[in-house]
Amino acid sequence: MDMKLEVVVLPVADVDRAKAFYAERLGFRLDADFTVDDGYRVIQVTPPGSECSLIFGTGVTAAAPGSLDGLHLIVTDIEKAVAELTERGVAVDGPFRDATGVFHHAGTTGRVAGAHPERRSYGSFAAFGDPDGNGWFLQEITQRAPGR
Repeated sequence: MDMKLEVVVLPVADVDRAKAFYAERLGFRLDADFTVDDGYRVIQVTPPGSECSLIFGTGVTAAAPGSLDGLHLIVTDIEKAVAELTERGVAVDGPFRDATGVFHHAGTTGRVAGAHPERRSYGSFAAFGDPDGNGWFLQEITQRAPGR
């Protein structure tokens, strides 16, 4: 049986600020904005090219705003993605690679400045946060590992 990740619920403090960040600044597609009542509003956005969406709003999660870390967006050109986000006014750390070459450590431990010298798929990263502090990574994947 296939199981596909469909939605990630994102904890935010200011729904309109989050909507502006994701839909306007990052250019995610705005799929829905439903206000049911004062305590329940659901906004769904989808990154360009993604089948998985984000939902945030009022009354959709009990998680603390800004408490998600390690969310990944996959890009085919890390340097171009960093430049585009920077042009959109997003503060981006990177590109970088991890000293181990395996993945990346939590926080900034083990970061080596610059993309992977051979631009090996899965080896280059950049990081940014949303206005609430939810932590995102860009990961460069140009060729998927077999079976993925």
